[in-house]
Amino acid sequence: MITKKDIANFLKSINVKPTDTVLIHTSFKSIGGVENGCDGFLDGFIEYLTDGLFIVPTHTWANVNRDNPVFDVKTTKPCIGAVPTTAAFRKDMVRSLHPTHSIAVYGKRANEYILGEETSQTPCPKNGAWDRLYQENAKVLLIGVTLNRNTYMHTFDESFNLPNRFDKPFEITSIDYNGKKCTHIFYPHLGTGSEFFVNYRPVLEKNGALTYAKLGNATVEIFDVQKGTKAITHVLNKATYDVCADFSVIPTEYYNDL
Repeated sequence: MITKKDIANFLKSINVKPTDTVLIHTSFKSIGGVENGCDGFLDGFIEYLTDGLFIVPTHTWANVNRDNPVFDVKTTKPCIGAVPTTAAFRKDMVRSLHPTHSIAVYGKRANEYILGEETSQTPCPKNGAWDRLYQENAKVLLIGVTLNRNTYMHTFDESFNLPNRFDKPFEITSIDYNGKKCTHIFYPHLGTGSEFFVNYRPVLEKNGALTYAKLGNATVEIFDVQKGTKAITHVLNKATYDVCADFSVIPTEYYNDL
């Protein structure tokens, strides 16, 4: 049975400080038993990251779409599992207003961090909450999941204007905690790319951007955002083709000089 103390010890063991910014993607069932369930799991991170930011994705891309283009921060449930659903409606976390790729955030700077997300026209726009994980020198913990769940990597879709990443636009609305609506044009993901993020594994391991640990029964892939950005940017600046168009091996000449 994993306890809050176990989570604190785990974070210390991977050199996370209480002042750091940490985002988690989680398969809760992969961990094994956790004291007090999803809330106890979240409490462990919140009580350790006392002076940092703790971020949980609360995505709604499966249920906020062209056919149902309304996101209500108070009622729209995440589509990505038990931990995000719990985090989305906790009183000590604040949820961003991004219509499809919202996050729940704990910390003294939480409200500041999510400002303006309701105007996002794409899933991971430049200077949005996902893109600014780089400025935070954040760590992304992939707990029982792998690189194909690492939403941050979609920031490269936009910064490098990679092909076949976006579907046709539609009008979308976000509703805030006070009932105020924000409506604008939105360009959703086309649904390609993320399953092939695993292609980057040897690249990320090469420069220490991807390391591994265990939490309960779950393997944890630890993605260092700044190191990972350096490595992926290096590859994309050299690549002559879309390295995430399918499952393939990235040529070592694209990253052997990292």
